[in-house]
Amino acid sequence: MHHDDRAVTPGRGSRLATTYAPLPVRAATAEGVWVTDDAGCRFLDMLSAYSAMNFGHGHPALLAAAREQLEAMTLVSRAFDHTGLERYAAAVTELAGKDLMVPMNTGAEAVETALKVARKWAYEVKGVPQGRAEVIVASGNFHGRTTTIVGFSDDPDARGGFGPFAPGFVTVPYGDAAALEAAVTADTAAVLLEPVQGEAGVVIPDAGYLPAVRRVCDEHDVLLLADEIQSGLGRTGATFACDHVGVTPDVYILGKALGGGIVPASAVVGDREVLGVLRPGQHGSTFGGNPLACRVGTAVVGLLRTGEYQERARRLGAQLREELAPLLGHGLEEVRVIGLWAGVDVDPSLATGREVCEALARRGVLAKDTHGSTVRLSPPLVIEPDELSWGVEQLADVLRSLAGPGPAQG
Repeated sequence: MHHDDRAVTPGRGSRLATTYAPLPVRAATAEGVWVTDDAGCRFLDMLSAYSAMNFGHGHPALLAAAREQLEAMTLVSRAFDHTGLERYAAAVTELAGKDLMVPMNTGAEAVETALKVARKWAYEVKGVPQGRAEVIVASGNFHGRTTTIVGFSDDPDARGGFGPFAPGFVTVPYGDAAALEAAVTADTAAVLLEPVQGEAGVVIPDAGYLPAVRRVCDEHDVLLLADEIQSGLGRTGATFACDHVGVTPDVYILGKALGGGIVPASAVVGDREVLGVLRPGQHGSTFGGNPLACRVGTAVVGLLRTGEYQERARRLGAQLREELAPLLGHGLEEVRVIGLWAGVDVDPSLATGREVCEALARRGVLAKDTHGSTVRLSPPLVIEPDELSWGVEQLADVLRSLAGPGPAQG
């Protein structure tokens, strides 16, 4: 494996707008947890496309479902019904223990859908005066890239230069239920939270936080919208991250892994009293609930129904925590792990997160930095224990090489 010899540069002739500055890897094929580039070098995928590839590349059951559906039919639009739509809705709602779902395509679309529903619910059910509904959000959030969503981001890269922004959002510190309660008014429609903040660096709140937020929402007649786009569908060792603390939100927002890494598929799942406020013509999507996405999404739910992948994430997550622990104080300042998902804070005097990820790529591991010196690790849930150990060993090797030779022994 000669990862060091590879050079990938888009070149001056690239027709891609520079919305990304990708790591120097040009993927060509992938299977399971391994990605092969155009030079034949193999890489261990420790990112899983931000949890969209929870079941690995080319999972046989998901590919079989997709192939069969490709031959039958891929799109009719929601102007018509199709044979897989109700089956998909039943599978997803049963998994979440809810009554109804709205099928969409991307995570951002699902978040926008949930926000529209929350506002409509506030006006029609709670009795908030028209145009006054507010949604409470958390600092450090990442819910997508639309103009509405970046308007309540506090990340200057996501937000800068894209205003004016939609009003109606109030930001409180993440993890502080008292601050959240203090922000509630008679006009509050909903609280929108990630149970674990992914883009912020796998930030895991105190175990009492979400139950306290649930209590506040119940006491003040406010909807709790849980953005489980990254944290849901097995990643944290439970079907939903909310399950770890026994919290049931009013609305689950799902995406990424729901499409099996094959198609974009997202969903807003909730009780009839909430999602029932939507009536024909008031919301929709040309591709939302398309036959291909329905077939793949139903197969994804089938994989999760066994509990096998949640158990793997728990078991391998314990291994990941154990193997990362010795690196604390040896290049890592903090390690946060929940299921098969870790945020590791590299000592900023050693390197940025980007530099660590570039060094990992040279050693055959794909990972992605987030803010500053934080690196996220989220391998597919199908990874084997020895593969996971090898990936962590490469990180340890990178940290050792950055630290340089220790003091001479006298």
